[in-house]
Amino acid sequence: MKTAILEIKTSQHTQMLDVTDKIRQAVRSSGVKDGICLVYVPHTTAAVTINENADPDVVRDFTMELDKIVPWDDGYRHMEGNSAAHLKSSMIGFSDMIIIENGRLMLGTWQGIYFCEFDGPRHRKLLVKIMEDTGQSRLYREL
Repeated sequence: MKTAILEIKTSQHTQMLDVTDKIRQAVRSSGVKDGICLVYVPHTTAAVTINENADPDVVRDFTMELDKIVPWDDGYRHMEGNSAAHLKSSMIGFSDMIIIENGRLMLGTWQGIYFCEFDGPRHRKLLVKIMEDTGQSRLYREL
């Protein structure tokens, strides 16, 4: 197993950064040919998601609709004033898993991996754990 820690610098309050190439590089550097890539955000006001990365309007629409569902100022009681960021992060999620096959992430044609900032700008970390398939799983061989 290999772990990469990616440094992420966000520049906006709400932002989705395409980190697909950084994660692909971590997989290449690991030397793992077949396995699983776990992407994890160790922050309570940021998240990670897989979505379309061909049309930038998808990101705009995504953040616009999240702001409608969870407005920044809605009478929250959390003293730090960032309850909306906590809610959005939990809704989107703190981790994603991607299959690695032949040294490549098995993403769909239009898929990309996004780091989602909901309380920026900030300096963040994104953890990437790459686990090699050793071929020991009986179930895997049967499939």
